[in-house]
Amino acid sequence: MATKKVWFVTGASKGLGLALVKKLLANNYCVAATSRNVQSLVEEVGKVSNSFLPLAMNLSDNEDVKTVIAKCINYFGRIDVVVNNAGFGLIGTLEELSDAEVKNNFDVNVFGSLNVIRNVTPYLRRQQSGYIFNIASIGGYSGGYPGFGIYCSTKFAVAGFTEGLAEEMKDFGVHVSVVYPGYFRTNFLSSGSVKTAANPIAAYESARASEQAHFNEINGNQPNDPERAAEIFIKVSELSNPPVHLFLGKDAYAVADKKIELIQQTMAEYKTLATSTTFFNN
Repeated sequence: MATKKVWFVTGASKGLGLALVKKLLANNYCVAATSRNVQSLVEEVGKVSNSFLPLAMNLSDNEDVKTVIAKCINYFGRIDVVVNNAGFGLIGTLEELSDAEVKNNFDVNVFGSLNVIRNVTPYLRRQQSGYIFNIASIGGYSGGYPGFGIYCSTKFAVAGFTEGLAEEMKDFGVHVSVVYPGYFRTNFLSSGSVKTAANPIAAYESARASEQAHFNEINGNQPNDPERAAEIFIKVSELSNPPVHLFLGKDAYAVADKKIELIQQTMAEYKTLATSTTFFNN
């Protein structure tokens, strides 16, 4: 069936995922796309075809993820590129958010991707090739956003396990990248894609200001084009030696540069004190 590589994309019914699926199909790739609601995929992209397989998947259910990946393999014969894109934003300070709210964000943003990885790597190992993109956020590299601490921590987790996975898959010819997008003009900040604390605390003025800025000023004015992101994914997937860390957008680069500079300055300032940890010679 496949005329080109087979891509498996989660969170494909909107945002970066949807832009990528449409771009892939326009370039004659085969795509298995997942969403909680398969009808939304059909409405946005189309019905099942020789090159497109829309699939309903509960990302938090390991057995369901396993079954859906097997369906893709049975339909196309293989999987070449996996894009762990599904996730949602959560706004609220650490004090405001309940244990249940935090766990829900981790269940989708972290454990959902791990469910995909756990069940797709056996196929990639056996075929001795493949590529896994794990979509984090620039908030997974710099967490200095009031009210976004938990969301950022889920994306830091994605970055962390991606580094480990990249090393683990080297011997099998499988490439792995963590992607840190900046602000892309999608519906990520709209209702249904972002959740807020059920019990906000008025004293957190900076968090409320950040929340309102994202909803009222940033939403709809993001500087980055998801169509360009999709093109970059395709180009990077064809590289013989792709990066483990991929920052997307000038804004993402600016944030990363600022953090790197701060860390280097702090390390230099405290080097004498912080490296005085070795045993004294008797």
